[in-house]
Amino acid sequence: MKKFVVERTLPNAGNLSEEELKAITETSCEAVNTLEKSYHWIQSFVTADKIYCIHVAESEAEVREHARLGNFPVDTVAEVKAIIDPAYGS
Repeated sequence: MKKFVVERTLPNAGNLSEEELKAITETSCEAVNTLEKSYHWIQSFVTADKIYCIHVAESEAEVREHARLGNFPVDTVAEVKAIIDPAYGS
């Protein structure tokens, strides 16, 4: 399994209500279940006009299929090649 960062432009994303965010969450979970594959949506980060999502999947094609099923926009899908943090190399 590979980890991907998905960038989605969604104007005014930072102003979405709790109910709207819950609806997006439910749609994403339904799309994951529809895939019937080993696929995991880890979490998403909401900024002013974008949502950055972390997904674990076999391929970029699966990530794009999830987006299609959920009718989510996709600007970019980038495979994570390494993970670093302040403790890296210590």
